[in-house]
Amino acid sequence: MDGLVLALFLGAAFLGGFASGLAGFAMGFVVAGIWLHILSPVQTTALIVGYGLWTQGYGVWKLRRSLSLGALAPFIIGGLVGIPIGTMLLARLDPAYLRTGVGLLLILYGAYGLTQPAFKPVKAGVAADSVVGFLNGLISGLTGFPGFVITIWCQFRGWPKDVQRAVFQPVMLAAIVANAVSLGLAGAITRGLIELYFLGLPAMLAGLWIGFKLYGKLDEAAFRKLILTLLLMSGLGLVAAQAWRLVGP
Repeated sequence: MDGLVLALFLGAAFLGGFASGLAGFAMGFVVAGIWLHILSPVQTTALIVGYGLWTQGYGVWKLRRSLSLGALAPFIIGGLVGIPIGTMLLARLDPAYLRTGVGLLLILYGAYGLTQPAFKPVKAGVAADSVVGFLNGLISGLTGFPGFVITIWCQFRGWPKDVQRAVFQPVMLAAIVANAVSLGLAGAITRGLIELYFLGLPAMLAGLWIGFKLYGKLDEAAFRKLILTLLLMSGLGLVAAQAWRLVGP
């Protein structure tokens, strides 16, 4: 890596860790908008999964006293069913177009939420949570982003920020572990990738620590706006990355 590429790689790792520490998700969305310019899709996905073990694992540990296994079970079980299906579909579909589709959805939802922030919370039961878990796993298997559907669902439910994090962080961790197993079985973990992983790890952990330090200072309204803004920016980053690949040299 030359100096500029290295700076982009490490800067994205730091920002991804910071976003995860502050909001509990969005690391994958944040880093993909930068890494897809300088790394292959396989490298990007594998690094997101590898760093996600730290970001979500640390987050779940910090929130361990707030977790409810009964509430999490439908999401996790549904996700474990969806992930292998998404992985199989990934072999037949162009992941670049999938990322663009997810980016457009993020842009639409983020823009809607920021322009119309007030909505009536959705009431749902175990069946709906299981379907959401399945869709979250499906998207995770297709794109490597384990938090898209579940974080939006938590927004729709209108839960307080601590309740949201106690739901979507364990669900994301379970999806990341399943993705890591799938990538390992597919032979995507190479020596060069491992070296790249450890190169960016300190920057990611530094961002994660700073993000967690700032988390407790946000009120409910600020937290919701932060989530929506991150979704919008992440969507723009994904679409821009794909556009760059189409028109770039």
